[in-house]
Amino acid sequence: MTRSWTPGESDPALSAIAATPRLVVALDFDGTASPLVPDPMAARALPEVATQVARLADLPDTVVAYVSGRSMHDLRVITEHTDDSLIALAGSHGAQYWYPGVGDAASDGAESAEGSREELWEAARPIIDRYEGAELEPKTFGMGVHTRTATPEVEKAVFSEIEALAAERFPHWRRRAGHRVLEFSSRNEGKDAAMAALREHFGATAILFAGDDVTDEDAMRVLAGDDLGVRVGPGESAAELRVENPQEIALLLEALADERTSRRE
Repeated sequence: MTRSWTPGESDPALSAIAATPRLVVALDFDGTASPLVPDPMAARALPEVATQVARLADLPDTVVAYVSGRSMHDLRVITEHTDDSLIALAGSHGAQYWYPGVGDAASDGAESAEGSREELWEAARPIIDRYEGAELEPKTFGMGVHTRTATPEVEKAVFSEIEALAAERFPHWRRRAGHRVLEFSSRNEGKDAAMAALREHFGATAILFAGDDVTDEDAMRVLAGDDLGVRVGPGESAAELRVENPQEIALLLEALADERTSRRE
């Protein structure tokens, strides 16, 4: 059962993970570190989130990672990520990685043999262009169709046509539906794969993962033991805690940073 976290009150789950020897704090970006915005490439972390992310990344035995469905190139743009950053990145739902001190790291996953991303883009563009408010987001392993500025009727119609296209020509590509977005990928990794990769790479004794969307539940469901899942906003979730919005994520990260700092003083 997911329960609400109350800012300003101590919480046993947060206290427990603050005490873990080697912590990875993994955050979805859109809707978690950043509010959802009409232009996906205009998304930026809330300043108060960025402040707490930097605090946590500076602590000993503590790693922060952004875990996103965005392609690595776009993820680095929206997170304002630099080559000397202490923040790890997992892009394309766990098919791409960037590690501090290492840089880009390959994933072991394989691509579907059905067509190419360029063929998918070429077939999808004429459909998407007919619908006001629908936008194509090219991705490293496929595409996303965004409808953040479209009406519900337009969203239903364009998604229906794209679904039919994918079923006919790319039937084995992975489909994901999220907040005002429909995605198709030639890679099968989900954010569950990202949790495993981050845990292994950093030797984490526990992971705190926070996310707001359906695709984030892939990660929530594989958290176990001393891990902690945090759902942002409404919806069914396997997370233990729930916060209302990215502003409350900033408060939760602040509480985590305060407690982890105090335990090490």
